[in-house]
Amino acid sequence: MLSVRPKVAELAFRLYGRSLHPELFQVHKTRTIERGGYTAQVNITSAGHVVTWRYGGVTLTEVAASSQHPLPRKRRLMSHPLRGERNCRIDCRGGITYQTSFQLEPVSPEVFWTFQEELAIDGQRRGLLHVFDASGRMALGALSYIHVETRSRSMLVQAFHTFPDDYAIVKSQSLFELP
Repeated sequence: MLSVRPKVAELAFRLYGRSLHPELFQVHKTRTIERGGYTAQVNITSAGHVVTWRYGGVTLTEVAASSQHPLPRKRRLMSHPLRGERNCRIDCRGGITYQTSFQLEPVSPEVFWTFQEELAIDGQRRGLLHVFDASGRMALGALSYIHVETRSRSMLVQAFHTFPDDYAIVKSQSLFELP
């Protein structure tokens, strides 16, 4: 199965107050986390990532995917195209808060390849890492790296997705926090 990325210009960052069916995504790597009463599933997908976080009766699902990807509108709490930089905070039922900061950063080819190499090395030691097939135009494929830090009352997710055809890096940092 070919695993290349969509164009970076097509990407959107979304948050849902529900879980999404796993068959909606092509998942390459996954990790399940249980700590302090919450559970989470972190997935690297063909376009970016999906994080499903649960605590009590609250479910939050963060999605970085193509805006063309057929996703439901029901219980969508946030949706923004991945352009520039954006910060969001959403207060949820029971005092739970979700905060995120994400950005699309176009860089020079030299900076891009150095950053991608550093991510690949770091990803082999910790976190989730997936290297995609080359698109044909570039000799090396894109990569996704996700690092998760857990505490008993919070979970921090840092995600990096590279797009070699565009010399662009998508960076996101999300905090799921209990009251």
